[in-house]
Amino acid sequence: MPPRSTPTARKQRLGAELRKLRERAGISSTEAAALLGGNQARISNIEAGRYAVSADRVRAMARNYDCSDQRLVDALAGMTGDRKKGWWEEYREVLSTRLLDLAELEHHALALRVGQVINIPGLLQTPDHARALFGEAVPPLPPHEVEHRVSFRIKRQAVLHKEEAPPYTAIVHEAALRMQFGGPAVAEAQLKHLLAVSERDNITVVVIPFGGTSFPTTGHGVDYVYGPVPQLDTVQLDTAHGSELIDAAAQVEKYRLVLDRMEEVALTPEASRDLVHGIVREI
Repeated sequence: MPPRSTPTARKQRLGAELRKLRERAGISSTEAAALLGGNQARISNIEAGRYAVSADRVRAMARNYDCSDQRLVDALAGMTGDRKKGWWEEYREVLSTRLLDLAELEHHALALRVGQVINIPGLLQTPDHARALFGEAVPPLPPHEVEHRVSFRIKRQAVLHKEEAPPYTAIVHEAALRMQFGGPAVAEAQLKHLLAVSERDNITVVVIPFGGTSFPTTGHGVDYVYGPVPQLDTVQLDTAHGSELIDAAAQVEKYRLVLDRMEEVALTPEASRDLVHGIVREI
C-alpha cells in the first residue's frame, strides 16, 4: 500500500505515540524495522501517519518497545480499526484539513469539554447564528464558502445526538450570551436552542456571569477532546489564523486546568438556565 499523501490527525497521532514508545525504549528506527521484519522507511511512514497499520502490528511494536501500559496499547490498537471514510471527507476539497481533523477527533471522543468567552460553542449553534458569525470573517468569505462552513458545523453536531453520545460540557461566559450576531431575532432563537439542548442528559451548559470571580482565560475558544486514555487527550484552539491542535502533554494539562478553573467559577446548570432565560426576556 502506498503512503497516504494527506494523513489525518488521528493517524498522525497514532504514529507520534508509537514514535514516543520507540524513543522511550532507546530503539532507533532502523532497529525497530529489524525487529518488525521491515525497513526503516516503513517505520518512518508509520510514525508519520502515512501508512495504515493493523492492530496486531501496533501490539507487536509495543511489545518490541517493552511498553507495559496495557490500557495505552489497547487504545492505540483501537485507533487502527476505522477503515471507513467519515462524513467529513466530503468536505476535503472545500475546507481546511484542521477542520476535518476536529470532526474526526469529536467522532471518536470519549467526552468533550469546551470553554468559550465570546462565542456560543460551535456544536450548540443554530444555522443562522453560525451563518452570521462566518459572515463577519476577515477577510470576507464568499457566500458559497460560508454555506460550506455552516453545513459542516451543523453536521458536526450529530456527535451529540447519536446513540451513546459522549458527555459534553460547555462553559460559556455571559458575554457570549449577550452578543447579538445576526440581530435580536437570531440571538433569541440561538439562546432558546441553547436552553433546549442543555436539557439533554449528555449535555451540560454552565455560565460564568459578569461580576463573578476572576478566572484564567486564553482569550479564544478551547475544545478539550478526551481520548480513551489521558495520554491521548487533545486540545483544539480557535485562533485568528484558524484551528490549532495540541497534543503535547504539558500543554494539554495546562488547558485542562484552565477549563477546571472556569468550571469552578461558573454557575450551576440550573442557575445558568435561569440566567439564559433572563437574557431572552431582555431581548
